[in-house]
This record gives sequence, structure tokens and C-alpha cells, in this order.
Amino acid sequence: MKLERIAVVGAGAWGTALALAAHRAGREVTLYGRDVSDIHATGENREHLPGIALPPDMAVTDRLGDVITADAILIVTPTQTVRSVVAGLAGIADDTPVVLCAKGLERGTELRPTEVLEQALPPAAPAVLSGPSFAVDVARGLPTAVTIAAAEPKLAMALCQALGSSSFRPYAETDMIGVEVGGAFKNVLAIAVGIVAGRALGASAAAALTARGFAELRRIGAALGARPDTLMGLSGLGDLVLTCSSPQSRNFSYGLALGRGEVPAHVLVEGAATAAVARALALRLGVDMPITAQVAAVVEGEIDIDGAMAALMSRPLKHETE
Repeated sequence: MKLERIAVVGAGAWGTALALAAHRAGREVTLYGRDVSDIHATGENREHLPGIALPPDMAVTDRLGDVITADAILIVTPTQTVRSVVAGLAGIADDTPVVLCAKGLERGTELRPTEVLEQALPPAAPAVLSGPSFAVDVARGLPTAVTIAAAEPKLAMALCQALGSSSFRPYAETDMIGVEVGGAFKNVLAIAVGIVAGRALGASAAAALTARGFAELRRIGAALGARPDTLMGLSGLGDLVLTCSSPQSRNFSYGLALGRGEVPAHVLVEGAATAAVARALALRLGVDMPITAQVAAVVEGEIDIDGAMAALMSRPLKHETE
């Protein structure tokens, strides 16, 4: 399976970075965005990745119809817009690989992005790309490794071959559930660690919260059918560690602002949009996720940070593995 023509839907930082990665891999690339006039005028995405030139032979368009004939399509838009965006791709050929690059759960349905895709665009062959990666690193060609998952091993490997280069190393996987669970829940947990940093509660508290958050991620993953080794890999533990350790993470910086008592600049971060959905899903499945629940309560304005901290620290003592 040769995937030579790659389309990227979403001209934000991550979409532009993935378009650059595909171009470095030697593919014919089309980047779609709702407003790409500045990119056409300047040759770079000044709003999201200033100073990084786009190759002259990369097609940039504001017509969604220009991408439907691609060999593979990457959807790089927020989770809450995936349904409407992929509905606009009606007319793609059957079994066209459509790679979801969002990390979250859909409000109102509790569905993962690939599940949304299956409902909204049945002809597509779903896949998911996730892992520890900052857009600016990928855009600059710094070494990065991610996971690409698809139900069929051949498709997963074909996508890895289509996007892989000397600076961008994808690993093939078939556990789409595990990859999406890791991506969705780590964003919620990163908000919690950002709050700890914003309150200057110390590195010990941040490390403990990250470790206990990972325990929550493993519990929900098991309930949903994810493989444990997937959650220990790049798209689970790897992405959690990255997102919980740097202000470059939008979710971490959102929590950082909350912890400082500020109004977060990033009001549409994936973790904030997912938190309440993640809490509801955990409750429905009977999975104990106290950190996730308290983040949701803070984000939704149901409790203040002091109350959330008190609730977590006063929980009954138990064995760590419980």
C-alpha cells in the first residue's frame, strides 16, 4: 500500500507541523485551513509557527474539496469539531485512510474521535496518530517519535512509511482504543499538574500527581479494552510525561494559569473540553478516577482549587495498587 498524496485538514500549529513532516517524508502534501490567506502571502504560518517557512511545493488551500482525492487524510482539528469536519469529506473513496490526530472525547456522546469518524464518515478507514510531540519540535525537524494505530496492521505500517523520516519516527500499532485513551485522559491530568505548578506546591506533589494520574489512565484503559502495553508506550506514559512537564503544553499552561488565579489564555484546550466527559465516562463504567473528577469540577466551576485539593488529600488511605 503506497500512500503518496497526503492531505492535512487543519492549519493550526499541529496540522502545519504534520504537513511539514509528511513533506520531509517525500510525500505530495496538501494543507487545508479555513483561512490561509496569510500563509499564501508570507510562505509561513505566522499565527501558529512563526519563522518556519513552508515549502513552495506544498499546496495550501481553503477548499475542503481539494483534499478528498488524497491517498490518506489527516484530521488535525479539535475533538469537538471532528464530526462536522469529517462530514464535509463525503465523497472520499471507500477505505480511504483517515487519521485522527485530536486527543479528547466528544461532549454529549463520550465517543473517541475514531468512533465519531465511523458514524460521520462510514467509507473511511479509521486510524489515529498520537504520542509525545510538540508542534514546534516537529515543525523544526527535531527528533520525535509517535504512535500510529489502525485496525489493520498493514494500514498502520503503510501510514508509518508514508510519514516517517529521519526526524519523525512513527511506530505502528493496532490498539486504537489504547492510543486514544492515552491521548484523551493525559490532557485532563496535565491540567491538574499545571495547577500544582501554578500554586507552587513543589516537584514532589507534581510527581505524585503524575504517577497517580497514570494509575487512573490505566484503570480507565482496562475498562475500555485498551492493552496495558499500549498505555505504557509513547501514546500513554510517554505523552503523559511530556504534557505534565512543560509550559509548552497548552493543557499544562491552562492549569498553570488556573493555579495562579488567572483566567487561562487557552480557553479551548482539549483537556478542559474533555474533563467533564471523562468524569462522566468513568462514573458510568464504575472506574475510580478522583484526579480526573476534581479537574472536571474545577474546570466546570463546581468547586475551587482549595476544595479540590482538600478532597484529594483527605481520601481514605489504601494500598497503592488498589
